[in-house]
Amino acid sequence: MKINIVVPLILLAILSVKTYGQVANKEKFGENKKDGKFADIRGFKMYYESYGRGKPLLLIHGNGGSIKSFINQIPYFSKHYRVIIADSRAQGKSTDSRDSLSYEMMADDLNALLEKLNLKQVYVIGWSDGGINGLLLAMRHPDKVKKLAVTGANLWPDTTAVEPYIVKISMGAADSLSRLKNNAAVKAQLKLANLLAYQPHIKPEELHRIQCPSLIIAGDHDVIRPEHTLAIAKAIPQSYIWILPNSGHFTPFNSKDIFNTTIDVFFKKPYRKIDGMKMMFY
Repeated sequence: MKINIVVPLILLAILSVKTYGQVANKEKFGENKKDGKFADIRGFKMYYESYGRGKPLLLIHGNGGSIKSFINQIPYFSKHYRVIIADSRAQGKSTDSRDSLSYEMMADDLNALLEKLNLKQVYVIGWSDGGINGLLLAMRHPDKVKKLAVTGANLWPDTTAVEPYIVKISMGAADSLSRLKNNAAVKAQLKLANLLAYQPHIKPEELHRIQCPSLIIAGDHDVIRPEHTLAIAKAIPQSYIWILPNSGHFTPFNSKDIFNTTIDVFFKKPYRKIDGMKMMFY
């Protein structure tokens, strides 16, 4: 009975971003037969779509999500940017049969996609696990990221960073899934559950490798602890922190209008300091 209770809970948590992404998807983002393509990336086929023209902007979805997760951002940003968005490894249409999965692996996948598309530098928006991937992309491939905006990201998976109930659900689900029949569907969910339960492992001092201006975002009722979000912002040399009031982990949905416009302004305005104090960018 324990497995039957725990697994649906974590599947709900894992797939929550995916579920949001399926709401009112009138443009069929993630299912675009005209603009959707597969690229051979580091041993698997990565599905991606591209919209609009202008400076390139990479969107990175969260755990269990897909291109559909950004239905509120693609129409807005594609008016002024060339928006590139992919299904991350082992998620959406980007299937991967290997057992292992890590954030570092996914960050390097995104870098390989940018290389494939001959993009030397991009703006980046990452949400949740996509925020972690965005941080790692800027750390591991700093030349690729012009400006970075991440929401709901964490550096490690314990209760000092993540709300205890999420940690409990993630650990329980990873344990329960590991005990189930080892078929393809279970293996796929286990990889995602293990990400939540046991990763990432980023040291704050490693964030000093991020040299681009960065906007670190969270909701005031996010599953990521506010003090952890603040620690991320403090560790990045050129950073701003933005805590959205009356908002949780789903800032791109619950606060979509101010989320889009504020990030857009951040991308367009220069980073400045006066007497060692960081100025607001608007």
